[in-house]
Amino acid sequence: MTERLDKLNTFLAEARAAVQGAEAGPIVLGNEAADLDSMVSAVLYGQLASARRAPGAPPAVPVVNCPRSDFVLRTEAVYLFAALGLDVDALLFLDEVDLDRLHGARRLQLTLVDHNVLSADQADYGDVVGAIIDHHADGGQYLQAEPRVIETTGSAATLVAEAMLRDKPDLIEAGTATLLLGTILLDTVNLDPAAERATAKDRAVAAKLAPVAGPDADGLFERLEAEKFNVSALGTGDLLRKDYKAWETPSGTYGISTVLTSLEDWAAKDPALVAGLDAFLRSRDLVCLLAMMAYTDADGGFHRDLAVYAPDPKLASGLTAMLEAHDLQLSELRPAGLADPGDAKLFSQGNIAISRKKLQPLLQRFFADRDAD
Repeated sequence: MTERLDKLNTFLAEARAAVQGAEAGPIVLGNEAADLDSMVSAVLYGQLASARRAPGAPPAVPVVNCPRSDFVLRTEAVYLFAALGLDVDALLFLDEVDLDRLHGARRLQLTLVDHNVLSADQADYGDVVGAIIDHHADGGQYLQAEPRVIETTGSAATLVAEAMLRDKPDLIEAGTATLLLGTILLDTVNLDPAAERATAKDRAVAAKLAPVAGPDADGLFERLEAEKFNVSALGTGDLLRKDYKAWETPSGTYGISTVLTSLEDWAAKDPALVAGLDAFLRSRDLVCLLAMMAYTDADGGFHRDLAVYAPDPKLASGLTAMLEAHDLQLSELRPAGLADPGDAKLFSQGNIAISRKKLQPLLQRFFADRDAD
């Protein structure tokens, strides 16, 4: 891929300067997951909204709804933006714009893309939602928004691309078409009918974008799918927080991270893995942390490993006994790259059907029983 995003990069630089100069128009905000669809949709709808405004009016400003430090976790976006030459330094992230200050000064206007209900942390901004472009179920809020486009499609990028093709087709460069097309293909599993994600509109819009994207469209889905699961550049802390969820109990908070690598490979890359588990646990004030590894081998076989870390020996012992008593088919692992597992309990998980979604209720019952004693 080559750099073909001149118009978009110029817009991003102008939008960033407008915020710094207190002359910004509406903030175009993606959802808090800040995945590729959310980012691309916010950026390109912001460009479209700015192109629609009267000459001299301040530009709309796209904002990625996560801290800049989290961008590295969106590996497919990191790859695609770099490949196309998108100026990430010009992008604005949530920790770089003071929405509370703008709201308090009555200078905040919001356009929501890829969501139509603000998160709990941002719910106070509901009175300034002026537009919505989204593909999720309609939450029935912000009826004042205009436009208020909420339509079930496989990707929000489909709705953004539709509006660009209709209103400002000259904004769609080859690189812009590739951004949109790649996002749509990733969200719809390459428009595969068996995945039941793509709609007729997704297919129609993708068909219009592909010729503009040109050769970059060939193999685009496969490259993005591979990069989505490429965690080779991430350290232990980033691996743990990339896909992390936490739950509260009377005994305290426990967390489960899904990690897309094998325990052997992880330990080979980071011999201080257990210290990393401890640092992550303490930074979030957890009573225990589980890392569930999910990965494929060289032959395409799917496997799971499990790391259990709890500094309290009694809790660690009880938790391990509970897990071993259930049908996880655990076998102790001693990775070659890990000299001393310390307080961590490391296993190969033979029952690959037990995902985080199935494991978490077991932990919830374990803590409920423990708290009842």
